[in-house]
Amino acid sequence: MNRQELVNLIKEKQSYLCVGLDTDIQKIPKHLLSHADPVFAFNKAIIDATKDFCVAYKINTAFYESMGIRGWESLQRTIDYIPSGIFTIADAKRGDIGNTSTQYAKTFFDTYKFDSVTVAPYMGKDSVTPFLQFSEKWAILLGLTSNEGSQDFQMQQIGEEFLFEKVLKAGKEWGTPDNLMFVVGATQSSQLAYIRKLVPDHFFLVPGVGAQGGSLEEISTQAMNKDCGLLVNASRAIIYAGNGEDFAADARRVAQQYQQEMAGYLRRIVVETV
Repeated sequence: MNRQELVNLIKEKQSYLCVGLDTDIQKIPKHLLSHADPVFAFNKAIIDATKDFCVAYKINTAFYESMGIRGWESLQRTIDYIPSGIFTIADAKRGDIGNTSTQYAKTFFDTYKFDSVTVAPYMGKDSVTPFLQFSEKWAILLGLTSNEGSQDFQMQQIGEEFLFEKVLKAGKEWGTPDNLMFVVGATQSSQLAYIRKLVPDHFFLVPGVGAQGGSLEEISTQAMNKDCGLLVNASRAIIYAGNGEDFAADARRVAQQYQQEMAGYLRRIVVETV
């Protein structure tokens, strides 16, 4: 999916919601465990319930890899089931020497047909650029994450800058707003407006809303740009909104609430930019 298609999708659905399919077989409703593929049965119901309100699905590959070949089969069925025209993210956090990164990129772009993959930038430019060589595919570079450990390295000052600032400034030179996004954690709200000034045109993937306590209002008012420029991810808050036989209806209700709130922020930005 190219940038204009993503922007058009956001405008059409009045949403920048990304639903995280971080599906833990230990947490799904018990009645699904009798299915041949319980994880896919759960994902299928969540997708059916939320596809009207989101523009993206993010699959955290760790929850699938941990189950071996059965997990990869569940992932394949899930990615095949997501409707065409919805943006897909492989949350795999890959990044290695160039020839290895090339194979990772082929895995997620050619074999599994994702639109994007999250990439760890610690090894530098040559570990990232292989992900940027695919037409209408995206690398989503870890910028400033929402976990407690972000303080260990990302918030360390190097000269006059924090490390995360160096990553953002370098990253935007490696790619373009058409093939590179940044992960910016929702719980880093004090930094959002500043980060948007550093990278005004790139999309942000923003995790940490819902279960992690990030504020959708703060994210939207501080980090939205003229094209929206945001994919805000909610995982547990949506997919585990209920755990009974009507779990999908509960997920739909929460996803719709996010979409309606997002529509309000999108209308506000349109008014402010006219």
